[in-house]
Amino acid sequence: MSLEFGFTLKLDWEPQEVVALTREAEAAGFTYGWVFDSHVLWQEPYPYLTMMALNTKNMRLGCCVTNPMVRDVSVTASAHATINRISGGRMDLGIGRGDSSRRVMGKKPTTIAVMEESIDKIRRMGRGEEVEHEGAPLQMKWAQHEIPVWVAGYGPKVLQSTGRVADGVVLQFADPHLIKWCMGFLHEGARQAGRDPKSIRVMAAAPAFIHDDITVARDAVRWFPALVSNHVVDLVNRYKPEDLPPELTTYVRSREGYDYHEHAEVGAKHAGFVSDEVVDRFTVIGNAEQVRAKLAQLEEVGVTQFNLYLMSGEEHRNLAEFGRDIIPKMMAAATA
Repeated sequence: MSLEFGFTLKLDWEPQEVVALTREAEAAGFTYGWVFDSHVLWQEPYPYLTMMALNTKNMRLGCCVTNPMVRDVSVTASAHATINRISGGRMDLGIGRGDSSRRVMGKKPTTIAVMEESIDKIRRMGRGEEVEHEGAPLQMKWAQHEIPVWVAGYGPKVLQSTGRVADGVVLQFADPHLIKWCMGFLHEGARQAGRDPKSIRVMAAAPAFIHDDITVARDAVRWFPALVSNHVVDLVNRYKPEDLPPELTTYVRSREGYDYHEHAEVGAKHAGFVSDEVVDRFTVIGNAEQVRAKLAQLEEVGVTQFNLYLMSGEEHRNLAEFGRDIIPKMMAAATA
């Protein structure tokens, strides 16, 4: 099976629950464990990633996603290199321009150029190389691991940048049509840099909810397209309407606002503007057969990892169902 499975937690859990969920996820067949990095809204990610490393055997770990501005890049490089030593080299870098961890402080995302420069420095420092940073030579001589890099983004420019510099892309929706649109810019950037577009991994990051009652399932994940709308509004402000697909932008016209204190919360009041049609496209919901069919569509358009946003209020059940009804059956179908 070429499709891998990851999960993402927001860190409003007690430590023992994060450990329990991580162990359950690895036993269920998940090979990536991610956490949100939004240090004001939730707890600091790196202590939790350390606990996750100590309670797994093979699972790769990382933030989904950090940014270059909340912490100095030397701090981010050191944190990744340290947990790489603890885990035997199992850390990935998920990074973007900055969303909730910046906006909740009244600050804007950074530029693509700063992000690219930061990625290069973090990578090189993680290998133990010397870099020039803010006029000073820096080197972590004890660091020794390569750090795979995943970049989160939606717009043509950041997707082209991802194709030039990253190992993978984080796309926060499960809409095959929109993923194909994004991959066009991703592959364009890769070709510009002389890279093989097929070498770049593609993550669809979204919530999934298995339930026979589609109304129940939709209500459990309606918060997610509202979360995505923050990025869509940015795109609408930066690009001409004809440069963006209406399937991505039209739904934000009726948005009235967003409360970051209900960020990624089931039942968030600001999500009322999201229609059922948008929920169905952006997420993975339905009975087990329908969920497997949607994941197969994602794999068909080039998705290599489905990252389950594990924040539905029924996290243990979600993991158990994926471990019983989704991952093994998709593996069996792939090898049949």
